[in-house]
Amino acid sequence: MGISLKLDPTFYPSAKEAMKAKPEDLAYVACLYEGTGIKKPDFIAVVDVNPRSPTYSKVIGKIDLPYVGDELHHFGWNACSSSLCPNGKPGLERRYLIVPGLRSSRIYIIDVKENPTNPRIVKVIEPEEVKEKTGYTRLHTVHCGPDGIYISAFGNTEGEGPGGILILDHYSFEVLGRWEIDRGDQYLAYDFWWNLPNGFLVSSEWAVPNTIEDGLRIEHLKDRYGNRIHFWDLNKRKKMHSLSLGEENRMALELRPLHDPTKMMGFINMVVSLKDLSSSIWLWFNEEGKWRSEKVIEIPAEPGEGLPEILKPFKVIPPLVTDIDVSLDDKFLFVSCWGTGEVRKYDISNPFKPVLVGIVKLGGIGKKDSNALGLTLTGGPQMLEVSRDGKRIYVTNSLYSTWDNQFYPEGLRGWMIKIDSDERFNVDKDFYVDFGDARSHQTRLRGGDASSDSYCYP
Repeated sequence: MGISLKLDPTFYPSAKEAMKAKPEDLAYVACLYEGTGIKKPDFIAVVDVNPRSPTYSKVIGKIDLPYVGDELHHFGWNACSSSLCPNGKPGLERRYLIVPGLRSSRIYIIDVKENPTNPRIVKVIEPEEVKEKTGYTRLHTVHCGPDGIYISAFGNTEGEGPGGILILDHYSFEVLGRWEIDRGDQYLAYDFWWNLPNGFLVSSEWAVPNTIEDGLRIEHLKDRYGNRIHFWDLNKRKKMHSLSLGEENRMALELRPLHDPTKMMGFINMVVSLKDLSSSIWLWFNEEGKWRSEKVIEIPAEPGEGLPEILKPFKVIPPLVTDIDVSLDDKFLFVSCWGTGEVRKYDISNPFKPVLVGIVKLGGIGKKDSNALGLTLTGGPQMLEVSRDGKRIYVTNSLYSTWDNQFYPEGLRGWMIKIDSDERFNVDKDFYVDFGDARSHQTRLRGGDASSDSYCYP
């Protein structure tokens, strides 16, 4: 008789199987007060996303964090479908949210299984432990790997570089240490992801904390912001190769590998061109054993009025592409233009030649009333989270507290909007969440979403 070991039903061996999962019913949203002048702790809001529920699009629960000033940003799960990889650890379940504070470098372990609408903190990892064991601060991306929980960091204990990745133990959540063994010339850090069967990790570059934290200074763009991506041997933890994505481009942010592990390629967004303030999307790929990159989308800046001080010298509104996401079937790329106020949908059946197939307008600089909801929206579409079946995109509007205040000086109230993406591509007019004075950043969907899990089987 075989060993009886109950597997988490939200784990799937392949993205193709994950697309068959039942629709999400709850969303967890990171909400923050940094930059608002309100001295209150950040919180995780629980939003009802079941359209058949009487509380649809309402905040039905929350957990307030115990400290002020964490600045919640990105967060993730303790375990996901990567647990089904050949080197996955047994007995894990998608039970805990791993929630770092970007400014505080503190990590919260939050249990959402016991009471999904009333989560509770079960452990707090203080920044002193993170600094002592890793030398890193300002924590960002969280990915649940088969062998541990990976978290990226912008910088070192002095707010400079190098930034990198640290590891938490799956069972105890103990900080194990720094991931890199040989980083070569890698100095700037931001996002990362991987292709597990092919044994590589890819990381990107924003800037060190001391450059970013007090806001954007235009004179820093040329030499203090990154434009490279780095490829690493996942097992040896050694940098293998780096690519520069255009000398004129700066801020290499979100990495989105294709979900099919047989495809050694993915996308990354470059936020701004020094030549004309356009944004671009690049495809990175492996060709005959060599890493290459190619610009596949360019989104121009637009003329505009009512510009914030930081943009007045340029007399245009940059698109500011700050997030991208790929559907689990690798057929569509979703792009947020935080400056011009658009969410774009591209058909990437041919990744080298994306085709624009839909645009939804949601606010943007000088465009508060530019939306199908008939509401006055502050800010623009920033973070995107795509459902496992690819039919729903959840959009929030805060980028980073000091930058929010520069580009939207009139104030930014947190909101969450849902876009339907089946045969149509338009706003669900029955779904709108107003977080009030709190600003909203990343969303995680209960059971998983398009950027939470990685897969070892095609």
